[in-house]
Amino acid sequence: MIKPTEGELEILSVLWDQGSATVRTVHEEICKTKDAGYTTTLKLMQIMFEKGLVSRDSSCKTHIYEPAISRQKTQEQFVNRMVSNLFCGSSTSLVLQALGGGDASEAELDKIQHLISELKAKK
Repeated sequence: MIKPTEGELEILSVLWDQGSATVRTVHEEICKTKDAGYTTTLKLMQIMFEKGLVSRDSSCKTHIYEPAISRQKTQEQFVNRMVSNLFCGSSTSLVLQALGGGDASEAELDKIQHLISELKAKK
C-alpha cells in the first residue's frame, strides 16, 4: 500500500469527509487551517492521482476527485507502522502513551472499556 505524505493526508481527510470534491473545494477546506497555494493543492492532487491515492472523473470541465483508499485502511497502516517503529511493537505502550495525557472524555473511556471487554470475551 502507498504511504501518503502529510500533505496528501490533509487532502484525503477532506475527501473522506466529503466523499468527492473539486480541487477548489479541497483547497478552500485546507485554507481554513493553514496557508496553501491553489497550484500546490492542484499539483499534489495530480500526483495523488498518478500514485493511485485518488480517482478522478474527467468527464466534466471541472475534475471531481474521490479517495481511492479508505480512511480505515490508512489509519491501520499508520498505527501499525507507529507501533512497530516508535513503540517496539507494543500496542500497550501506544495506548498508555495516548491515555497518559488525561485528555480522554468519560464517553471515550467508556468506549475503550467496552472494546477491552469485547477483546477479553473473544479469548
